[in-house]
Amino acid sequence: MHPGPGTLSVSAVTSGAMEGQGAVILGCAGPILRAEEAALFATAQPFGFILFARNLTDPGQAAALTDSLRQAVGWDAPVFIDQEGGRVERMGPPHWHGFAPPLEDVAGCTPEVAARRIALRMKLIAHDLRAAGIDGNCAPLADIAFPQTHPVLRNRCYGTDVETVTAAARACAQALLDSGVLPVLKHIPGHGRALVDSHLQTPTLAAPLAELRDIDFAPFKALADLPLGMTGHLVIPEVDAARPVTVSPAGIALIREEIGFDGLLMTDDLSMEALGGTPADRAARARAAGCDVVLHCNGDFAEMEAVIAAAGTFDARSAARAEAALAARRAPAPVDIDALRAEFERERAASA
Repeated sequence: MHPGPGTLSVSAVTSGAMEGQGAVILGCAGPILRAEEAALFATAQPFGFILFARNLTDPGQAAALTDSLRQAVGWDAPVFIDQEGGRVERMGPPHWHGFAPPLEDVAGCTPEVAARRIALRMKLIAHDLRAAGIDGNCAPLADIAFPQTHPVLRNRCYGTDVETVTAAARACAQALLDSGVLPVLKHIPGHGRALVDSHLQTPTLAAPLAELRDIDFAPFKALADLPLGMTGHLVIPEVDAARPVTVSPAGIALIREEIGFDGLLMTDDLSMEALGGTPADRAARARAAGCDVVLHCNGDFAEMEAVIAAAGTFDARSAARAEAALAARRAPAPVDIDALRAEFERERAASA
C-alpha cells in the first residue's frame, strides 16, 4: 500500500506476482477518484494508471489522487504521465516547471550538450512527478525529426540525427531512473517520418525498410535495454501493409526480434484513431499481436469496462516483463532542487 501523499515507497516485486494482473493502464475522469472508478479498478487490478491535465490542479491534489488510485487497487501500482516538457506537459506553471519544446531547447547543440540539457530538464521534471506520487514518465522519445515530420511530433523530438537522438534519449532515461521515475521509451519503432497525426489518421512510413533500419530504428536498438516501451500506431508497408505496428504480429516481432526490445511493451493510447475499430477491438488486437499491456487514457467509464474485458490479464511472459520493469523502480538520488534549477539556467545561457 502506498504510505502517504507524495511519499512513494519502493517495494520488492516477487517472481510471479504479476501473473494474472490486468493487462491495462487506465485513466480516470477528473481530479478526484469517483467511487465507481475505484470499484472498477479494485476488481480489474490494472497494471497501472495514467494521468492528464484534467486530473491535476495543484501539488496537494495530485498527491491525494495518486494515493487514491493506489488505495483502490491495494498495492503500489505505477502511475504514469506524459511529461515531456514543452507542448506535451500535463503539469505546468505556476505549480510545476515549464519548458520550451525539446527540439527548440537543443537546436544547434552537439550530442553531448543535447544529452546534458535533456538530462537536466528531466531531473527537474522528475522532482515534480515524485512529489505528486507519479513514478512513470512516457519519455524519452527516440523518434528522429525530419523536415516533413508532422507538427504534432516534430518539436517534441530531441534531434535530427541518430547520434544526437540516441545520446539525448539515453540521458533522459538515466535521469529519470536516477530520480526514481520509470522511463517509457517511445514511439517504437520510430514515428519521425509520419506525415499525419496518428490521433486522427493512420500514418504510413513510405521509406524503404533498409533505410528505416539504418536511421529510424537505430536509436531504439541502442536503447532496447530500457524496462518499458511504447508502440507507435503506424504502418510499415514492407513489414505489414494492412495493420499498424501496435496490432500487427509482424510489427511486434520487428520490435522484439530485430530491434531487440524485451521490456514491458505498452500500446500508445487506444483512443487514437489510427487503429480503427472500437477501443475494445483495438485492445484485443494489440494483445493478440504481442503487446504486453494496453493504454487507455480518456477515462470514459464504459470504454474502460470494455477494454478491461478485451485486454485480459498478463500471461507468464508479460508478467515477468512487468516484474522486471517494477524492479527498476528505486528511491531517488538526493537532489538540491535550487542548485539543479540554477545549473539548468546556466546550461541554457551558455549557448544562448
